[in-house]
Amino acid sequence: MENKIFLKTFLIFSAIYLSGCKQFIPPDSHGPVPGVEQLEWQKMEYYMFVHFGPNTFTGVEWGSGAEDPAVFNPTALDCRQWAQTAKNAGMQGIIITAKHHDGFCLWPSRYSNHSVRNSPWLSGKGDVLAELSAACREYGLKFGVYLSPWDRNNPAYGTPEYNQLFVNTLTEVLTSYGPVFEQWFDGACGDLVSSPYDWPLFNSTVLEHQPGAVIFSDVGPGCRWVGNERGFAGETNWSTLDTTGFTPGRNAPPAGILNSGQRGATYWIPAEADVSIRPGWFYSPQTDNSLKSVDELMDIYFGSVGRNANLLLNVPPDRRGRIPVGDSLRLMEFRQTRDEIFSRNLALGARVFSSSVRNEGSHKFRPGYTTDTSYDTYWTPQEGKTTASLIIDLGKEETFSVLLLQEYIPLGQRVARFIVEYREPGQGQWCLLVRGTTIGYKRLFRFPPATSDKIRISILEADAPPLINTIAIY
Repeated sequence: MENKIFLKTFLIFSAIYLSGCKQFIPPDSHGPVPGVEQLEWQKMEYYMFVHFGPNTFTGVEWGSGAEDPAVFNPTALDCRQWAQTAKNAGMQGIIITAKHHDGFCLWPSRYSNHSVRNSPWLSGKGDVLAELSAACREYGLKFGVYLSPWDRNNPAYGTPEYNQLFVNTLTEVLTSYGPVFEQWFDGACGDLVSSPYDWPLFNSTVLEHQPGAVIFSDVGPGCRWVGNERGFAGETNWSTLDTTGFTPGRNAPPAGILNSGQRGATYWIPAEADVSIRPGWFYSPQTDNSLKSVDELMDIYFGSVGRNANLLLNVPPDRRGRIPVGDSLRLMEFRQTRDEIFSRNLALGARVFSSSVRNEGSHKFRPGYTTDTSYDTYWTPQEGKTTASLIIDLGKEETFSVLLLQEYIPLGQRVARFIVEYREPGQGQWCLLVRGTTIGYKRLFRFPPATSDKIRISILEADAPPLINTIAIY
């Protein structure tokens, strides 16, 4: 008898326990999702591109490969100055053109005579990659490398042997300078004659030596080109792409697809927007007075980071090997403007009400998680519901002009269409503030100042129940 009572009690408590646990089960992921490295890459948001090499001294954008290595002779190279500038600008890393299309190597490569070894800089004993990787470590920045498969100097280019030569070059770089957060592959190429690039071999080589690296190209696999060099992602920007039948360069997807991604596609390949602070990629004294203004940089920021893409801003060192004062000052002005805009989040800790909550009563997915400071807490509606709304109660009337939204992308990108409204003071009417399509990792909006105590976000279309982890108002 006692055994029966014990068994019955055990079963009752087990049922209660399992029922409670079920309330905390997160939603299933939807579609492709980012890998750990891709998620950490996305959180970087903004980092520096550095174009530096013989072109810095010859005044051209694409070197011929026939230039004398002696032209490369910076008089006061200081990679710590680059790193300090990037850090003070709010950037999270630096990617350098270790080898551009001219084939010139910024390290003393064993596989090319077209390198710093044959330049007068430091009597041929210099190594820009060694100096920059050390500077990045010192300033807490991540280090990335650009290696163009195109080589206008090497006589083996275009032959069957070249692919292995390029793999040797990749291996040399990727095993010599510590962790690499991003491997940047340019799609530009010359006539390959009888031997196309072996992209699977190139990619596998990167991941063999740098398994934590995100590989950039027109088709990823880690992240994709945004389709233009102006720094703007599409207002609709899915982090998914179908790359079947495409390769980097001439056989890349159309620019419009790269710009907006593809809804419901097979692979998670988020966008990176690259743009230069100057008219060209390499330094030229003729462009000293042609820097992008702070307003232009803000437009780019809202059009890249604010549209679910990372921003890779090129800041080229001059012929001394230093970032010019004007460029540095402009970066600091840009940083100050961003800091001013995002200094006070009016929604932080605000009360939030929703039309629907998953497992209501468990508090695991409550709407208040959208206004806390944790990335890994989020609100989601009841299972199966793809439309829902949230109301943020600011507690009093506030004036604002910027809105930030984030989806919890570790479980996939879902939202396809939404609107945001504010309640008109004193009248109770809801007025349209913005319309949007995708959100993704981050969506930012700017609009004329509005005043209200309440804001309503309505998800009108999604491919699965939406997961919103951040709502911020500035």
